[in-house]
Amino acid sequence: MLYSHKTAEQKRADLRAMLTPGAARQFPGAFNPLSARLIGEKGFDGVYISGAVLANDLGLPDIGLTTLTEVATRGGQIARMTDLPCLIDADTGFGEPMNVARTIQELETAGLAGAHIEDQFNPKRCGHLDGKNMVDLDTAVKRIAAAADARRDPNFLIMARTDIRAVEGLATAIERAKALVDAGADAIFPEAMKDLGEFEAVCDAVDVPVLANMTEFGKSALFTRAQLASAGVAMVIYPVTLLRSAMGAAERVLDAISADGTQESQVGAMLTRARLYDLVDYEAYNRFDTGIFNFQIPGLDTAQNSSTR
Repeated sequence: MLYSHKTAEQKRADLRAMLTPGAARQFPGAFNPLSARLIGEKGFDGVYISGAVLANDLGLPDIGLTTLTEVATRGGQIARMTDLPCLIDADTGFGEPMNVARTIQELETAGLAGAHIEDQFNPKRCGHLDGKNMVDLDTAVKRIAAAADARRDPNFLIMARTDIRAVEGLATAIERAKALVDAGADAIFPEAMKDLGEFEAVCDAVDVPVLANMTEFGKSALFTRAQLASAGVAMVIYPVTLLRSAMGAAERVLDAISADGTQESQVGAMLTRARLYDLVDYEAYNRFDTGIFNFQIPGLDTAQNSSTR
């Protein structure tokens, strides 16, 4: 009932323990707290919180317009609804190294298990778009060093994302990844890898876990978990998959209502009332206070109502 049964400290320890080379732990992207609960129920390893999703959910493009307060607040709302560790996208850290330091502490306080900081500067772009603006190596290193120095829980994961592959090539990306590890990064997120061989090259070059971004419509093919595991990848994220799926479904329902004057043709594809109540664990609240869930769910018989959560 209510929130996660695990403390933030436990979830951070869990994240550390699971990130081993070749594990290819799967972290689907949550677009709201309820979707994080669904991810946990389906047996995934963790939850990813995408900066693009947070921006898009506010009706904004992913160009660095969200604030630290918005990201930390929404990230905390998502993290508290799941026992899984949550990795959050902290963009460029919301400013200079001192701002990066504050960002890490705010995300720690919000209950996140880790965050990644990237090496673009504003206005930033989605990692799979062209024309990205990259900071120099010294600036990228200072951001990660500030993040590592600022954390209070040593298990809070500091991940460095580098977008330089698309601008200066794989060799430069590998050299930057090594420098970011030396600066204190616990893991590396090499963005927009071209193929499995490039993932493998990064994994071989650094002695920390490596993340693979399996976003749709991007630079990388949608490799399977087994393929990425064979390359040595420790974590796989699917950042915008659920948001795209949910918004696609919403658009189809709205089109049906507009065309038919009713949503009837789409009801079969919807989450049922009973399933929604199950997902929010309505019965647990009833056990706490029998005055809450003292009604019948329409369309279910008595036996089903008594067993439905």
